[in-house]
Amino acid sequence: MSTVPGGAPRQERTDVAGGLAPEPPRYAPGIAPGTPDPGGRAADTYTALDKGLWLTAEDVPESVLASGELGLFDGPFTYPVMVARKSALDANIATMAEYTRRHGVLFAPHGKTTMAPKLFAAQLAAGAWGITVATANQALAVRRFGVRRVLLANELLDGRALRWAAEQTRDGWEFLFYVDSPEGVAEAARAAAAVPGGRLSVLVELGRPGGRTGCRSHDAAVAVARAVAEADGLDLAGVAGYEGGLPDTDAVTAWMRELVAFGDAVADLVPASVGPPVVSAGGSSWFDAVVDVLGGLPGRRVLLRSGAYVSHDDGYYLRSTPFNRHPDEGGLAGALEVWAQVLSAPEPGLAVLGAGRRDVPFDLGLPVPADVRGTDGALRPAGDAVVVKLDDQHAYVETHGARLVPGETVRLLVSHPCTAFDKWRVVPVVDDDHRVVDLLRTYF
Repeated sequence: MSTVPGGAPRQERTDVAGGLAPEPPRYAPGIAPGTPDPGGRAADTYTALDKGLWLTAEDVPESVLASGELGLFDGPFTYPVMVARKSALDANIATMAEYTRRHGVLFAPHGKTTMAPKLFAAQLAAGAWGITVATANQALAVRRFGVRRVLLANELLDGRALRWAAEQTRDGWEFLFYVDSPEGVAEAARAAAAVPGGRLSVLVELGRPGGRTGCRSHDAAVAVARAVAEADGLDLAGVAGYEGGLPDTDAVTAWMRELVAFGDAVADLVPASVGPPVVSAGGSSWFDAVVDVLGGLPGRRVLLRSGAYVSHDDGYYLRSTPFNRHPDEGGLAGALEVWAQVLSAPEPGLAVLGAGRRDVPFDLGLPVPADVRGTDGALRPAGDAVVVKLDDQHAYVETHGARLVPGETVRLLVSHPCTAFDKWRVVPVVDDDHRVVDLLRTYF
């Protein structure tokens, strides 16, 4: 028997021969052991500063916490804590990798969902072309994680960041970003000119009235593409757009055809040295309509950027995933759950949990109670209990006849992973028995 700092004594697991059971395989390679993280600590140690962990003494190495010997409920963990189920993560990554291969598109999953290098490594190992990001800071982090190809699916006008990118590309790093204005082209050209031997590859973004960024007309987009092609130090790599916010499959399909037409109009401006012109689109709700139009597009590199799939959810994306429309193509499983303790049952029909807006997403739906774990360790369904309100650190639950006793814990299913991961610096990865087999560190 041995003890984890801050936790209860643990029993060593043994195999059938009576020896120590072998350590289970790690989830995926991430940052190399001993590499400093942005906080200055070694990436393979954890401390009392890591939310969800209960480490009251010295730092604890990852090899101990993620050995598979510690249970979520009897190890050095405290509430609230968000965990990810390994079986769901593995299945989701495999499903989307096979889907994109089947439809003849390259996959650059959006890293802003998780900002977790171990998940990036798993996605790349499954065949992803690269990783998408949304900001220069995310690009900087992902470059440090060793990702070789990065698509910044946004306009980039920060001269300092652009000069850094131009310097990095001299070493073979592949980097794409958007422009949608003459000002964006000029800023990128100035940055490239400031770096001897540096070049920047650019995607011109097509938008739509009322949408987000992107040129608002075909003619305006063509003019920007020509400006890129004429600028010293810049290469036009292709075109991109975002279909999110459109109301239905027909609208997405029509807009994808506009994107293809724009790409065709400027394809001759893409230098042969860059490779086949890029056409990029795709969030997590309409990737079926995207691949219906772009899949197998001849003479093009089609980059799909869906990101939420890796953990999926039990709310917004459970309802909106394209696999609901095409169940024969596959399916995704919600991987995230937040365990919160019942702090109070102050009046009939009301229970208050110790998890709030700082712990669970709430922008696309409130968390849903799924199970209650009694103080004896037995699980029971949460019945019709529903979260009706969140404070910073509390969830108000209308019990509707469900029994919630102070001291018990509740498993909450969440909606919208993009605003779940950013609330947690460390996410334990658990097997289906809630034994901790890895930890994900996030970098938001």
